[in-house]
Amino acid sequence: MSVQHTRHDLDVLVTGTASDAHTWNLIFLQLYCEERGCRVTNLGPCVPDDLLVATCRRLDPDLVVLSSVNGHGFADGLRAVEAVHRQPGLATLPMVIGGKLGTDGALTPARVWRLRDAGFTSVFDGGDLTAFDELLDEFTGARLVAS
Repeated sequence: MSVQHTRHDLDVLVTGTASDAHTWNLIFLQLYCEERGCRVTNLGPCVPDDLLVATCRRLDPDLVVLSSVNGHGFADGLRAVEAVHRQPGLATLPMVIGGKLGTDGALTPARVWRLRDAGFTSVFDGGDLTAFDELLDEFTGARLVAS
């Protein structure tokens, strides 16, 4: 008998940032969330802010996950979260960001604070999957089931 987490009824939008052409991280996040029972829409790489906003309006996801590999996630993420949260009906949409968020090494506490202050629910510098799993649990009240 194995035990797994279930996260039914959680719609997750996975997206890259405007300047990031990487796709392996987005595919990984999609599969990671799907394996945990989430329904995932993967918007892909190089997503301009207006496309992200339009998709959030159309899909009304429970959670938006932005991922960056190129190191420009801090600047791109700030623009994206502000563009989404400026929209009527999207001001409280939960958004998280992770990956390589700075080109100059580890993300400073001041920059993490700036991202959180701009509206990100969580910031995952370097891809902390344990913390991401805990976040998914918080969103869904996930329960353990035997299979």
